[in-house]
Amino acid sequence: MSNGSFLQTKTDCGFSAKKINRKEMFPRKKTVFLPAQKRIDMKVSILKPVWGFLLSMTLVSCDFFSSSSGSVLVRATGVAYEVVVVADHALWNDAVGNKIKNELLMSVPGLPQAEPSMTVTHVTPADFNGMMTYVRNILMVSIDPSRYTKVSFNTERDRWSSGQIVIRVTSPEKKMLLDYLDQHPGQLVDYYTKIEMSRMAQELRKTHSTWVENKLKEKLGIVLYVPEDFDSYKDTTDFFWSSNNASTGRMDIVVYTFPYTDVHTFTKDYLIARRDSILGANIPGAFPGSHMATDTSNVFYEAATQRGKYCGVLRGLWQMEGDMMGGPFVSYARVDETRNRVVVAEGFVYSPDTDKRTYIRRLEGSLQTLGLPGESDAGRTAKTGMNE
Repeated sequence: MSNGSFLQTKTDCGFSAKKINRKEMFPRKKTVFLPAQKRIDMKVSILKPVWGFLLSMTLVSCDFFSSSSGSVLVRATGVAYEVVVVADHALWNDAVGNKIKNELLMSVPGLPQAEPSMTVTHVTPADFNGMMTYVRNILMVSIDPSRYTKVSFNTERDRWSSGQIVIRVTSPEKKMLLDYLDQHPGQLVDYYTKIEMSRMAQELRKTHSTWVENKLKEKLGIVLYVPEDFDSYKDTTDFFWSSNNASTGRMDIVVYTFPYTDVHTFTKDYLIARRDSILGANIPGAFPGSHMATDTSNVFYEAATQRGKYCGVLRGLWQMEGDMMGGPFVSYARVDETRNRVVVAEGFVYSPDTDKRTYIRRLEGSLQTLGLPGESDAGRTAKTGMNE
């Protein structure tokens, strides 16, 4: 396969080599990416009766589960990255409420346009009952000097429904809570993001593209679960590329390796240089000479931990040199000590007509399933850093 001119496509009978031209790989669209200057509309939805009706309709088809105490639990409702905040009106409209809103609605890093981290719904304690208690992400905030002596963040799983996470934030006074939030910026949104990533990874372990799984095991000796609709791929010696080839919300995952030389491999500049070299050679654009590259003006590097080992995380924007295409990407780089190599798994999105938060986070959930030779995949959960 030369210069990415062929992708293999899964068929009912196995695999076939599908020749596509360069424009088919990344079709031209008139929409051009805008700079990241779009302001988030800080709107927080207020509970309406129709919302409860929709929840009730959802529950008609819910599965039921038994809790450890023997009681029957319904499956949690709602969608990923939505949170219901339970607080009285005075608190929600005061400095504490504004602080919490600003954090939950902070922009997702590495997107071409500003998009909020969470979708937020507010409800008062008096209205928090019935089917509202089944929502998957709940944040309960209470200030009461007669009940509390210090600021506390505690979480509870499966409180009213299966798969649910409830965070209880309590404090004796507003100032103490504001000081705590100032000293721990991003704690709430980081927690919910890790929880949602973990949920996505667990779902992918159950339902994923088995042919991509088998191909990666065979060619690179790694485990990676990608969404089930990924049905095309390109495979070379040290490079693997798979895509869902969607006309809207296109998602791609690439995996590549290179020799591990020293610790200086895990720097932003080095990983970007490797990325540009490998992806530039393997992912062409719609025009002759165009190829994938990194927008170096908007890249974030994070030192993380995956399966107890160091993981270098890059997130930012990709672009096509010689074209007007681009979008967000996220990559995980790890050392495979058994083969003395660096393994990089990356997801990137091309969807100029839609928001991209859900797509890129879905791909990052896939990256969190990355397993190197000798690593077990059983019983892994995200470390959240809160009391549970």
